[in-house]
Amino acid sequence: MTNHKTIAERLVELRGGERRLAVASACGISKSALTMYELGARIPRDEIKVRLAAYYGTTVEEIFFKSQ
Repeated sequence: MTNHKTIAERLVELRGGERRLAVASACGISKSALTMYELGARIPRDEIKVRLAAYYGTTVEEIFFKSQ
C-alpha cells in the first residue's frame, strides 16, 4: 500500500488551485477532513475515497494504491 505522504501529495496535486472548501463540499466531507487527508494525518474511509476519485475524474487505485 502507498504511504500517507504519497497519498497526501497526490490529493494536493489533484486539487490544484481549487479551494479546499469547494472540493470538500462537493464530496460531502468537511474542509478539516480534506485538510487532514492532504497533510497525510488521516486516510479516508473507502466511501470517501470513491467520492474523491469521482470528483477528480480518476480512480481510487490511482490516488490511494498506485506505487510511486
